[in-house]
Amino acid sequence: MTDPAGAPPESLPAGAPPEPFAAATGGLCPRCGAKTLFAGFIAFAPRCTNCGLDFLRFNVGDGPTVFLTMGIGTLVTVLAVVVELVFSPPTWLHILLWLPLTLGGVAVSLRFTKALLLALEYRNAAREARLTREEP
Repeated sequence: MTDPAGAPPESLPAGAPPEPFAAATGGLCPRCGAKTLFAGFIAFAPRCTNCGLDFLRFNVGDGPTVFLTMGIGTLVTVLAVVVELVFSPPTWLHILLWLPLTLGGVAVSLRFTKALLLALEYRNAAREARLTREEP
């Protein structure tokens, strides 16, 4: 039996891998649970220093950024319209409120979302689709 990443069982660390949500929240390796997933605020480390899992082979892509920008952008837009209709603040106050809230919300959520997608990709052994031709 092998883990989802294809490592033989004798090379795996003892203990069960963390749940994806726990791995994302703590920046944990999805295989061994060591806190080695990130090298920077949102940059993945090249590999886990504890078990050797190669994080760079996972393809998280731009999905987290796009969905967070759209989701948080929608929320901030609705809040800005409500604040405008109820309080009618000056434009500079809108900029002072909504720009940092949008940028901060996306930046803080991005770390969690990228880690969650990587952990789910690991757990489900997700890979790029490969089209193979069956020979007759």
